[in-house]
Amino acid sequence: MSRATAIARREFNSYFYSPIAYVVIAAFLIASGFAFYQDFVPGQAAAMRNTFNWMVWFLVFLTPILSMGLLSQEWATGTIETLMTAPVTDTDVVVGKFLGNFGLLVVMLLPTLLYVVLLAIYGRPDLGPIFSGYLGILLTGALFVAVGLFCSSLTRSQIVAVVLAILILCLATVVPYMIRVSVANLRPFFLKLLDQAVYRRYSDFSRGVLDSGNIIFFLAATAVFLFLTTKVLESRRWK
Repeated sequence: MSRATAIARREFNSYFYSPIAYVVIAAFLIASGFAFYQDFVPGQAAAMRNTFNWMVWFLVFLTPILSMGLLSQEWATGTIETLMTAPVTDTDVVVGKFLGNFGLLVVMLLPTLLYVVLLAIYGRPDLGPIFSGYLGILLTGALFVAVGLFCSSLTRSQIVAVVLAILILCLATVVPYMIRVSVANLRPFFLKLLDQAVYRRYSDFSRGVLDSGNIIFFLAATAVFLFLTTKVLESRRWK
């Protein structure tokens, strides 16, 4: 685990030597700020439900940008050979890369705690739904990072990696939501199927509902993509 931590630290620090991290963080904070403005209205309940809902859509497109070079850049530059010959396992590499990127996601979310402070100053917010909303964002973000890491392991091209990740996340998040809100009289089978989509499960957190089934879903889905990434590395190691 110490080797994975070292990789995570290296990966996390590397983001701040590139303008991409600063641009993505700034874009996220500006966009979430506009979303919070819709929540921060006199006479309205002191809550962040609208903000949390929009955060998911932002992360669908921003998380792949942050994760696109996690492994694809290593393949393209040849530094993966040095990493693979180091005394680390494929699991160490995957977990380290994941934790480094997830750490950046946490840093990106930290400034949004100012919204909670503003709500506390000017209103009486129910902290329960806010806590569950942040938990939901972290779990959803972890899944998105794992998907981005998996896509980054499949190709040397960062552009291909980011497009593939956005496509997968849209199919898991945006498309089921659009079908649900735009198509009337869906059969019960399809309704149940759409209820398993990422956004539908996340929306429970934004409403303040902590469902163990949703928590297990996000943890299990994240673990599956990390496992698949490990298998991709193993297959490439023996080529």
